[in-house]
Amino acid sequence: MQSSRVDTPELSWRILRLLNLFRVLVALSIGPLYLLASGPLSVGSADPILMGEAAVLYLTGAVLSILALRYRLEPVVLTKYLPILMDIVAIAVLSYSSGGSRSGLVLLLFLPIGAISLLSTLRGALIVAATATMVLLISQVATYAYLAGTSPGFAQVGYYCAVLFLIATGASVLGSQLAESQATVRQRDIDLANLSELSEYIVQHLRESLIVVDPNDQIRLINESARELLGTNAITGALLGEISPRLLALTEQWRRDLQASTAYRPLLLAADGIREIEAHFAALGSTRPPPIVIFLEDTAALAERVQQSKLASLGRLSASLAHEVRTPVGAMSHAAQLLSESPGISHEDQRLTHIITNNAERISSIITNVQQLGRRENTKPEQVLLNDWLPGFMQELTATLQVPPERLITNSNGIAVEARIDPSHLRQILWNLCDNALRFSQTAEGFTPVALTLGRISGSGRPYLEVSDQGPGIEATLRERMFEPFVTGRTGGTGLGLFIARELAQSNRAVLLYEPGVKGGSIFRIVFSDPNRWDW
Repeated sequence: MQSSRVDTPELSWRILRLLNLFRVLVALSIGPLYLLASGPLSVGSADPILMGEAAVLYLTGAVLSILALRYRLEPVVLTKYLPILMDIVAIAVLSYSSGGSRSGLVLLLFLPIGAISLLSTLRGALIVAATATMVLLISQVATYAYLAGTSPGFAQVGYYCAVLFLIATGASVLGSQLAESQATVRQRDIDLANLSELSEYIVQHLRESLIVVDPNDQIRLINESARELLGTNAITGALLGEISPRLLALTEQWRRDLQASTAYRPLLLAADGIREIEAHFAALGSTRPPPIVIFLEDTAALAERVQQSKLASLGRLSASLAHEVRTPVGAMSHAAQLLSESPGISHEDQRLTHIITNNAERISSIITNVQQLGRRENTKPEQVLLNDWLPGFMQELTATLQVPPERLITNSNGIAVEARIDPSHLRQILWNLCDNALRFSQTAEGFTPVALTLGRISGSGRPYLEVSDQGPGIEATLRERMFEPFVTGRTGGTGLGLFIARELAQSNRAVLLYEPGVKGGSIFRIVFSDPNRWDW
């Protein structure tokens, strides 16, 4: 037989509770039926006293069964088989006291035996049916022997018992099928749970950073990689605008023009303020506005590989330039200088020699800049207090470029900012940035000052130094390529200044970033490595 345990499925406990309710109703209805019915085969017509005692005992047993089920007692006998035995005996006694099987009270056994058979194996159901058959036969024999004037009624009892066996068999088979169905459903639930856990594991451990945002801009899913980029406060359920206002603005801009989604790949900064992230958007479903899946790609690794490839090519190029170009360029420059000193040279020829000299110096400058790209391994970092270092740099710069000192202003936000960097590299980076800013900080009202701002990035606390101007800024078409070699704009220079500046910054574990000014102009930000974190 099946065992009844505390972990019996909830459906089994529900059936047993309904069966107890049936017992209570049967026991309580015996008295009213005795008072209302009349005739030789009515309830209690043969022995009213026995009928009343049996009803009271049956009600008591039903209450005890309810208590046993209430506390879910573990022994199967107390919750299933002892109560059904009570049903069989009680209904057999009630049938005897009412004149035997012809009273029809035996029909009350169909429901409890069917319910118990539904929860039992076929063997257990047949044992219950056989027990009921034996008790009913004994009851009918006693009725025929001790109650005068009653017919044998054994044929009718036989019909009842045959039906009991059919009910027990059918209910047991049905119960087995239900059990198999429940087992299948539970296994599918387990499989679905496992698949859900597997999907969650895969999403959380993807190298790609992934965020799912609903139409209300609430984060529904975010993996560890995305959380590392956006900060520890980026959790499921948070509002995207609270985590990254910039990413929210980009998301809303993407929603406004879904047709441009394939080409729309804006950049934003990670929570540490250093890494640049490229955002890729895709709609989920066909609703409008749709939920959005956002892929965040850290461009640093790809950019590093590209830069290394460029450096290798430029290194080979610089060696060739040094041997093949510098010598003839020097000869041309020297010849042009001698020609310009000739007493009989005309003004037009003097202008031509000046062009030759300027372009020779430009070619020589390009060669020098390219050769500097191979010196990244010569970094000698030091702890530099930028508040004390900047005044000396600014004095040297203004004196060399012959610009008024008031063209450069500083703002330290009232805090001391210390960075770990090679001072010579910092000087070269800042010189290139300030030189460009000073040349293009002229407006219709005249020259505007170039601001050098010190500070720390909120969250990561990494020090930074900004160079900002109020000039015309950088053309939108050049912003994505401005740090590539030989890309020039309004400067008309060699196109290597910004490229070298970024390379020198990366060699010092810093990063050089650009963003357009709020009121025009350009902002170049050098974000230094954390001086308390890196070991050199």
